[in-house]
Amino acid sequence: MNESRDLAVVIMAAGKGTRMNNPDMAKVMYTVAGKPMVEHVVDLAVTIGASRIVAVTGWQKESVVNHLRSTGKPVECVVQEPQLGTGHAVLQAEGALSGARGDVVVLSGDVPLLTGATVQSLMGEHRRTGASATLLTAIMDDPTGYGRILRNGDGAVTGIVEQKDATPEQRAIREINSGIYVFDIDALFAGLHQITPNNAQKEYYLTDVFAYLWANKLPVRAVVVDDVREIQGVNTPAQLEEVRTVFEGRARTGRAGMERAGTPGV
Repeated sequence: MNESRDLAVVIMAAGKGTRMNNPDMAKVMYTVAGKPMVEHVVDLAVTIGASRIVAVTGWQKESVVNHLRSTGKPVECVVQEPQLGTGHAVLQAEGALSGARGDVVVLSGDVPLLTGATVQSLMGEHRRTGASATLLTAIMDDPTGYGRILRNGDGAVTGIVEQKDATPEQRAIREINSGIYVFDIDALFAGLHQITPNNAQKEYYLTDVFAYLWANKLPVRAVVVDDVREIQGVNTPAQLEEVRTVFEGRARTGRAGMERAGTPGV
């Protein structure tokens, strides 16, 4: 791994979370193990050694910004107003990352189960292969609704096809896009300045950056996550409870391991 490259992290934390049924609360502020989900993601960014951490806030931004400031953790907050899609969200971090050279990991503030080991594996593949972007993917028993990953013979990613656009053969693919990425920072922002909102929602999608990369013959790779639960996002109260259950299970396993090693549990 090329250690001389800077590492920045952008955390998308602007979403409204309509299906959480509480318009007065930012989705990323729901707690898991006593901390807002977004704080878990900031902790992950610190763990992997990010030199700059930028949280993109929006809906109920004051609560998110005030909480992150209160933690004393090295995170800068920027605002996405209005919310015009994932590509538009990441673009709001461009100013905060001015002068950065190297790589930027894009994380979601509502995915609190992702581990440092998985992101380090993603970074390792990205830097080992000299990719312009590397995606974290997962193998799903039922991939319905997810974007499918297309690869060529040497494993490079050649396409991301959404469910509605997929052929029957492509829908049979079980490898899906998790929405977690690492990009060469220059390639990322060059691509973001080229994308357009040519879709029904009139939004700027981060995944449209990949069309720019492929058009310019810039390599894209992917790493498959070992435990699909790590990429679980929270969009509903039921999903929040699922994530809390997994987190509690990890904590119990960790305590049991400490006790077996003769270390008192905390």
